[in-house]
Amino acid sequence: MERTLPQAMAVSCARSARRVAAPAAAVLAAVLVCVPGPARASDGAESHAVHGQFTYTVQRTSDFNAPYAGPNSLTPGISAATVDATLFLGARLWPGAEIWIAPEIDQGFGLDDTLGVAGFPSGEAYKVGNNQPYLRWQRMFVRQTVNLDVSRERVDPSQMQLGGTRSPDRLVLTLGKISVTDIFDINQYAHDPKNDFLNWAAIDAGSFDYAADAWGYTAGAALEWYRNAWVLRFGAFALSNVPNSVHLEPGFHEFQYDFEVEKSHELSGRPGKLRLTAFDSRARMGLLNQAVDLAASSGTPVNIAAVRRYRDRLGASLNLEQQLAAQLGMFARIGRAAGNVEAYDFTDIDRSVSAGLSLQGARWGRSDDTVGVAAILNRISANRERYLNAGGLGILVGDGTLAHPGPEKILETYYSLAVLHYAQLTLDYQYIGNPAYNTERGPVSVFALRVHAQF
Repeated sequence: MERTLPQAMAVSCARSARRVAAPAAAVLAAVLVCVPGPARASDGAESHAVHGQFTYTVQRTSDFNAPYAGPNSLTPGISAATVDATLFLGARLWPGAEIWIAPEIDQGFGLDDTLGVAGFPSGEAYKVGNNQPYLRWQRMFVRQTVNLDVSRERVDPSQMQLGGTRSPDRLVLTLGKISVTDIFDINQYAHDPKNDFLNWAAIDAGSFDYAADAWGYTAGAALEWYRNAWVLRFGAFALSNVPNSVHLEPGFHEFQYDFEVEKSHELSGRPGKLRLTAFDSRARMGLLNQAVDLAASSGTPVNIAAVRRYRDRLGASLNLEQQLAAQLGMFARIGRAAGNVEAYDFTDIDRSVSAGLSLQGARWGRSDDTVGVAAILNRISANRERYLNAGGLGILVGDGTLAHPGPEKILETYYSLAVLHYAQLTLDYQYIGNPAYNTERGPVSVFALRVHAQF
């Protein structure tokens, strides 16, 4: 069968990626040789496009007080690095319809194999790691836009959006393999670990236990209705086959519903958006107190898998983005999720509050630079404290005991320096008090360097 141009390019780039045996930084060269310019129809709409990105992130923890450690503890004085290179291939199928595929090369590990802190300090870290680069098809989806009136607005091209026009009043259906956070809980100041904050509880609501495999992607569908200043979103996505798994549930027997209401507004003439996001995960999950009680009565270690039954876990969060002045914006999120049941696919947070500022550098003659600062407070329920104190393990945390629990207190700041128009060098610092909710360990400082390029 004859391949279309995007299909042929995808095969060519994937073959190039598979031949990479050196460190994954070399993948960028393989990506760049596969890039043609976008094609445009007579009305200005792109018929296809190719974009790409490369991100290298290295982090190191300071020495800190650690009188004991468990299976999921953070280690003092360690380093870890991750690399990923992604190709975004898009094509227009028919008016209003786009198809996108995103092959990605990953390599490396998060700190302690992405363990030890519920508000984990790198959104670039995967829950699995490998010393050698490997290929994954992280996104493969179709998006259909249905215009509901004759008015049109310009759509600028981006990594997963063809340039063209659309109606402000429209329906958008997305179907395939994506990340839930491609559509839900977006915030222009704190949502992209490749360009802004790194901490998991800064880039998303910490309590948003969104459906995902160990890399953060899932399969499903989302429907959005844009109507003037309002947007309504609904999605249904596959959970992993067991909590925190590398495999998605193949039969869609374990799944998640996501709902979101978005309202655009102006405050003193400055634009902003407020989003209310809710989720309902339906899967085989264990009740935390049941797991502790069973272990106590049987004299065996705490095993959450032994009490898993089909049940729900619900949660909701508010998400605000607001421009405060020219090139200065703020974000804030507050979220809560059910604290009597195990967390499923994201991280061990039942309540989270985060807020921060993002300032671009035009005021000091560096308009493409950005400086950001964020404060985060993560908490867990009394049930989860009891479970962790009994030796239970969460998705990311578990020091073997938790006799003196306290909230995770995190401060993050970064400076993103535009080295070139398409490349940034970022210095990032995070202070983490009570890592994994343990007042007997820490505080810890996490230093990071990030190199990012995109086209």
